[in-house]
Amino acid sequence: MQIELTRPTTDLFDSWAAAAAEFEGGHIDGGGYDAGMVPDRAACEASVEKAMRYAAPDAELPEGHVPCDFLWITDTGEVVGFIALRRELNEHLRQFGGHIGYSVRPSRRREGIAKEALRLVLETARGQGLDRVMLTCDDDNAGSFRTIEGAGGVLQDIIDASAEGHPRLRRYWIEL
Repeated sequence: MQIELTRPTTDLFDSWAAAAAEFEGGHIDGGGYDAGMVPDRAACEASVEKAMRYAAPDAELPEGHVPCDFLWITDTGEVVGFIALRRELNEHLRQFGGHIGYSVRPSRRREGIAKEALRLVLETARGQGLDRVMLTCDDDNAGSFRTIEGAGGVLQDIIDASAEGHPRLRRYWIEL
């Protein structure tokens, strides 16, 4: 296994489309995609363009959005997941999203991919001058909260997030 964080590129279209299709139109944490996204060439091109725009230091972003590095988690050139590093928090992200969101395609879960991707993105966050980051996960997602805790995550609290489509949400902080 050779996990890397890769800037989105249409060169990986086939692999990206296969990975995104595994989520069957559901939400993909860390991808920056809307639920129901169809993983076709146009969506891939839009994803690449969005990643470039949100990463630009002087980007004008839609109301309520923050600068973000949208990255693809790859294993030897195959897209195996998605991860986002938000460089700041707005009120909504302070409550429900945090600095980092990620997901691994269902067929590649339980292989340590999220653990390694999180390690890599924490290095990136540290390099960008962040001294601590917030992450959230559903209270019933043991794989995710174990990954966050394994990376040094300290539980802040568990909140009712039913208005956001999550019954209960764990909020963690990781010191960098």
